[in-house]
Amino acid sequence: MPRAVYVLALGIFAMVTSEFVVAGLMPQMAQGLNASIPQIGYLITTFAVAMAVGGPFLTVAVMKLRPKPALLILFAVFLAGNVLAATATTYGVMMTARIITGIATQAFFGVAISVCSTVTREEVRGRAIAVAMNGLMLGTLLGLPMATFIGGRLGWRAAFWAITVLTVVAAVVTMAAVPRLDRPAGATAGGTFREEVRVLRKPRLWLVLSTSTLIIGATFAAFSYFNPILTEVSGFGADTVPVLLIAYGAATVIGNTVVGRLADRRNVGVQVVGLALNAVFLTGFALLADVGVAAVILMMGIGLVGVTMNPAMATRVQRTGNAGPLVNTVHSSFITLGIIIGSSVGGLFVGLFGLRSPLWLGAALAVLGLLSLVPELARRRGTSTAIGYASARKPATRASTAAALASSASSTGHTCGTSGT
Repeated sequence: MPRAVYVLALGIFAMVTSEFVVAGLMPQMAQGLNASIPQIGYLITTFAVAMAVGGPFLTVAVMKLRPKPALLILFAVFLAGNVLAATATTYGVMMTARIITGIATQAFFGVAISVCSTVTREEVRGRAIAVAMNGLMLGTLLGLPMATFIGGRLGWRAAFWAITVLTVVAAVVTMAAVPRLDRPAGATAGGTFREEVRVLRKPRLWLVLSTSTLIIGATFAAFSYFNPILTEVSGFGADTVPVLLIAYGAATVIGNTVVGRLADRRNVGVQVVGLALNAVFLTGFALLADVGVAAVILMMGIGLVGVTMNPAMATRVQRTGNAGPLVNTVHSSFITLGIIIGSSVGGLFVGLFGLRSPLWLGAALAVLGLLSLVPELARRRGTSTAIGYASARKPATRASTAAALASSASSTGHTCGTSGT
């Protein structure tokens, strides 16, 4: 695996840590910015919306640049937004900072995944994407606890400054380790802007993108409310929940690695199995949330087969469309849409039906995800049937041809014999 892939994972880790940092520092930030807890919560939603809506536009803006300069410019935009967040004195300034960093994060994901696809052989692209996406998993496992610890000890601004330092390190290492690619970022793995837009017109690609939305929506409907479910329904203490969330993060790293190994050869099959298991785990969690041991086991199961589908999702999108940065960024936007749907609708359900309802919502979204794969499975089955039918006809055709030749030879011989007589 080229070292550039690991370096890009470091950049993703820095940006994902920034995305999640607000969740761990809500009380401190509310006090420091003279805002309410719900207002601080909106900063998370704003970041996600900025990723989904603004990311593709920034990607288009850097597509004519070579990949390495494009990555460094995106680092610079993200860094500017993060420094603005660290120095923000008002809620409005912080909101602006979150919009800037959200847009830069999404565009970076798209270009970084495209570069991963360019510097690796096609047969190991799924593994390469899994390595890069481990930056996302480690952001959940290590980044969020690290930022929360620093913010709790030194103040919330210190957490943003720590992310700033991490971003600078990632940018410097990227400058040194990512190879020079002469073609523009837009043409490196996909094509020109027009070609990428043409690919986005494929109805089949939009179905593939919707599957990704449902996979992530199913997981985040549950993940967004693990804390209150574990404390108020499962009966765990507040001090125990961070440990359980770290265990969940470890499960995502393991699952992501396994899926990355399988994504190249068993792409759709991995998603079918993952969605089916996730529906089972979510349903089981909803039914057994008040049984502590069962709740933890089922939560770990969700970690193994939820967001870990990312390598399979990305590989399928690239094979259906292309590996260009715009297609990858739009795919990331659909993933972010899943986060928004899962967390926001899950919150609405909590108010209406109680804390277990987001788990039922997640199970329903997982089932819808399975249904979205039915056309692909039917298409593959039809293709296999056609190939099998054609293969079955080949021997018959050859036999018929041989019989015809034999008959012709016999007829010719008989004619010649008669003429000779």
